[in-house]
Amino acid sequence: MINKTVEISNLSLGLAFVMVVISLVISYQQKLGLEKETLISVARAIVQLIVVGYLLRFVFHVNNLVLTITMMAFILFNASYNGEKRARGISHSLRISFIALLLGGGTTMLLLVLTGAIKPVPWQLVPVTGMVMNNAMIAVGLVYRSLGQMYTDQKNQVFERLALGANPKEASGDIIKQAIKFGMQPTIDSIKTLGLVSLPGMMSGLIMAGVEPVLAIKYQIMVTFMILSSTALSSVYASYAAYKRFFDENWVLQLPKDK
Repeated sequence: MINKTVEISNLSLGLAFVMVVISLVISYQQKLGLEKETLISVARAIVQLIVVGYLLRFVFHVNNLVLTITMMAFILFNASYNGEKRARGISHSLRISFIALLLGGGTTMLLLVLTGAIKPVPWQLVPVTGMVMNNAMIAVGLVYRSLGQMYTDQKNQVFERLALGANPKEASGDIIKQAIKFGMQPTIDSIKTLGLVSLPGMMSGLIMAGVEPVLAIKYQIMVTFMILSSTALSSVYASYAAYKRFFDENWVLQLPKDK
């Protein structure tokens, strides 16, 4: 099994589309109304992956540091943009998302390179950046959702604290801490079941590509560490930066409206 490359023929890939058909049939039979959205999502995914595949092949072939950093910056911006879309009317959320992801993902990537865990080459930097930014993006989105929900649910308590002379940070109480926890919790929960329930994508991909399982596990442990670090840093910054957007200059609570 070891060192044998797994290849998927175009025919096999085409036949695999039956799994999408199963999803469409279920949606139709259960009257979920997801058929159009499913087809659009699948079509977008196919086009995006094909474009990215050829782009990555070019980047890897050129092996230029400037081009690699440009590709990483492109991933960062897109992750920030998608994180901003989950902000539900929080002002300056794009900037908050960008800094949060740059702090969490950038710090993690820098540590990985400095410790020698990954080499500063495009075929390592770009895929790892994608994994780091994706998880940090999800964490930031959960922070936004948590803040919006908790400020709505606890607005009376916040109003009372403000009336008693508390500043916005003091009035927020445990809301900020709970938002950080909410952002980090999915990552922590997924780590608990590694190897017992789930065999993560990177580990499974390496094994299928013929890498020794023990070596694949080492890479997966590294990925686990970096994801935990990036989500923690991103969640902390996003929470402390975003909570301020729920108050005006007079320290009055302002629940954001949907964009």
